[in-house]
Amino acid sequence: MSKINYINITLLISLFFSFASANDSQFQNIFKARDVKGTLIISSLKNDKNYVYNQERATKRYLPASTFKIPNTLIALDEGAVKDENEIIKWDGKIRAYDAWNRDQNLKTALPKSCVWFYQELAQRVGNDKYLKHLQKIAYGNKKTGSDVSTFWLEGEIKISASEQIDFLKKLYKNELPYKKEHLDILKKIMLVKAESNYTIRAKTGLVAKHGWYVGYVETKVQVCFFALNIDIDKKSDIKSRKEIVMEALKIKNII
Repeated sequence: MSKINYINITLLISLFFSFASANDSQFQNIFKARDVKGTLIISSLKNDKNYVYNQERATKRYLPASTFKIPNTLIALDEGAVKDENEIIKWDGKIRAYDAWNRDQNLKTALPKSCVWFYQELAQRVGNDKYLKHLQKIAYGNKKTGSDVSTFWLEGEIKISASEQIDFLKKLYKNELPYKKEHLDILKKIMLVKAESNYTIRAKTGLVAKHGWYVGYVETKVQVCFFALNIDIDKKSDIKSRKEIVMEALKIKNII
């Protein structure tokens, strides 16, 4: 076994046992109330608080869907596929399912609106070989892409677990990813989804046919906590349940 593979396996084992200490009953009640199947991890920056529901699923890998827009933004900036958060890519005029996508976009609009065509254009500019190098460099999930560089995060071979999402987000927060600080700052700025007097949330949703994500972190005056939710999408209401479950869990644990 190579040294790199040994380190990766050791990391996964340590993550599993750190989360396995608590199969949280309060989280279980939240999932049952909505008749949703999935997993949720909330972990503090200091690792003094680790809550998990469905620890077995927490280590199972799934397509990242639009949560991949988090590393994808850094990769695109690093490769010069887009200059900064203000550079406009012109809409091609094709009508798509969501009206918010049917206009010119930049990173500031495309990430929060989860605009697929914008990131597909960036993907074409980056190219598959460079993606594979970046995925290795940042140890993202299984480090694979797929046959189509413009859709691999939606229907390709790339997979990541909820526990690995937590690890990646902690590296992002601590500026431990191998990217320029100005690019990390841009990403954090456009990930902002909620700013209250006592907390801020930076996060990203993800959705494919059979499962959905909500991953990110919350900063309060006293702590920083990271969350990763992965659920089955069996009914229409499950889509909105992604954010609702996370917000309820953060409140139950007195984080917000």
